[in-house]
Amino acid sequence: MKRILLYLCVCLPLAVLGQTKNAAINGSLKNISANIPNIYFTYRSGDEMIRDSVKVADNSYVINIEEEMPLMITLLSVDPQGEIRPVKKDVAQVYLQAGTNTIISTDSFSNVQVKESKAHAEYVKLKTASEFFNNQMRELGSKYPALKANNDTAGIKKLEADYEALNNKMQEDVYGAYVKQNNHSPIALYALSQYAGYDIDPVKIEPLFNALPATAKESGAGKRFAKKLAIAKATAIGAMAPEFSQADTTGKQVSLASFKGKYVLVDFWASWCGPCRAENPNVVAAFNKYKNKNFTVLGVSLDDAEDDGKVSWLKAIAKDQLTWTQVSDLKGWQNSVAQQYGIQAIPQNLLLDPTGKIIAKNVRGEELHQKLEELIK
Repeated sequence: MKRILLYLCVCLPLAVLGQTKNAAINGSLKNISANIPNIYFTYRSGDEMIRDSVKVADNSYVINIEEEMPLMITLLSVDPQGEIRPVKKDVAQVYLQAGTNTIISTDSFSNVQVKESKAHAEYVKLKTASEFFNNQMRELGSKYPALKANNDTAGIKKLEADYEALNNKMQEDVYGAYVKQNNHSPIALYALSQYAGYDIDPVKIEPLFNALPATAKESGAGKRFAKKLAIAKATAIGAMAPEFSQADTTGKQVSLASFKGKYVLVDFWASWCGPCRAENPNVVAAFNKYKNKNFTVLGVSLDDAEDDGKVSWLKAIAKDQLTWTQVSDLKGWQNSVAQQYGIQAIPQNLLLDPTGKIIAKNVRGEELHQKLEELIK
């Protein structure tokens, strides 16, 4: 499937947002039968993900963190790198605030209570509001395997449309409504990020970002979001596609500028991406139909050089009969073009006109054919 992917008292000093850097977790486990010798945790620090663990003693644990606050941290009762895969009851996401955060897990590790953190209280409100939509999306997702097994393309198409409609409504009614009404909340930036999604609409999102307090915008997370927003503006429909050059399958550098004069579909994909591979036959059909009518495709692969990534890339090109130009630096998600274009999920694509202007984004399936038929007479 394509995507089967609060109110804060005004007396709180806003200066704490993105400035104070010390937090402590005093954690305790109550009425949990499972043996939990360690607590594993992960959180973002700048552009890196920090992973660490602490020992549990007498059903208690302590974690000290020096980082910008508020901060979302994921706690796990089993090793995420171990043989036992964490399930819902093993995982808790908590929004920390500066100072002491008392976290009590009762009956199961994920059933947490956080006493002091107002940021976490607001986060819980958001999670509760979104649960109605998440339950419906999970129910839809559970129907996908049967539809796939029966090759029910019409059923899959309807399910995907229903799923996307639910997700869009959740974005608007939960995250969008929250950030519009609570832009001084300690988690307003988090809510805005969820509302923006991976394909940011700058016309909709930029005014909300500008309305956040300066402390939020100037925090590390705020600066990262501002960078994403700037990329979204540079790659929005109507903008000229940013120039790039990358090596093709033979190592020869290929520039985007060399395709000027043609309609170009810049297609971000990877050999390991199931939805990408499922869409490839549709792109092949469009390419074959319009390749002699001033249209071509430029594939940008997010394959990685590790684990024979180039071999997998070349095999996928041959198997899927992708006869157009393909480029990659074989750096996976760190692909320089993907970074330049703000690609956070695949498949994604941009359709350029002969001048290099972006005229459509993420056109797939029948929509791609309809758009090309409209443009290429």
